[in-house]
Amino acid sequence: MAADSLTRPPEAAEDWTVPQNWDRYTADEHQVWDILFARQAEMLPGRAAQEFLDGLDMLHLSRPGIPNFEELSEKLGRATGWSVVAVPGLVPDDVFFEHLANRRFVAGRFIRRPDQLDYLQEPDVFHDVFGHVPMLAHPVFADYMQAYGRGGLRAKQFGAIDKLARLYWYTVEFGLIKSGDRLNIYGAGIVSSRGESLFALEDPSPNRIGFDMERVMRTNYRIDDYQQAYFVIDSFEQLLHATLDTDFAPLYAKLEGLPDLAVTDILPEDRVITRGTQDYALAKA
Repeated sequence: MAADSLTRPPEAAEDWTVPQNWDRYTADEHQVWDILFARQAEMLPGRAAQEFLDGLDMLHLSRPGIPNFEELSEKLGRATGWSVVAVPGLVPDDVFFEHLANRRFVAGRFIRRPDQLDYLQEPDVFHDVFGHVPMLAHPVFADYMQAYGRGGLRAKQFGAIDKLARLYWYTVEFGLIKSGDRLNIYGAGIVSSRGESLFALEDPSPNRIGFDMERVMRTNYRIDDYQQAYFVIDSFEQLLHATLDTDFAPLYAKLEGLPDLAVTDILPEDRVITRGTQDYALAKA
């Protein structure tokens, strides 16, 4: 939910937070949440990481209607010390990182229209809360998100926000995890999308590649359609320790001298789990 060159709306506080105004949601808006929730809840068991499903249950997100951020933050705070704060939309990078570094997750308060159930370009409350917040109830992932926020504040000093953004994209938004002999989804952009939940796991088109920090941070991504590549972690502990153990200053310097990779590239050293056909992307080219 970060972006550059934004002007703070007059109703937002210095940290860009706004009241959720939960009592102003209409019955129709609550119904949109319920439709989206029911659709995802039906298909995610067996596809989503168990840690995501556990968070969904622990936070009682199955209750009808859009969650109240105050109630949600109370439960989340008891579990991992995180809270959910409302923002008017996208926020500047430094604001986004500052909130994460202090275990605050920024969430949009608006919800999509009924004719936007399958696709919405700007993240809404369903994507932000249903997609992201359950994983924040998992202690290891919660620590990873805070570490990412702290890393973002440092990345600005090196002019490397674009490189670090790729790590967020390919883990927090579109990450897969190996669970025994199968893959599961945990990225918010997948678990909140019916179409991509199926595509990420079952379609032969995308590449699925073992996670490597440098590899991920060299790889471009697309924001307008399903992904052509997914990166697979072995565990959330791997993700956290890869972040905590990496000295990012020399990594950023190294990346400056390396070319970016296209989303379809496969390197000789890649741990390829699935070599995709790319048929989906080719058909739309």
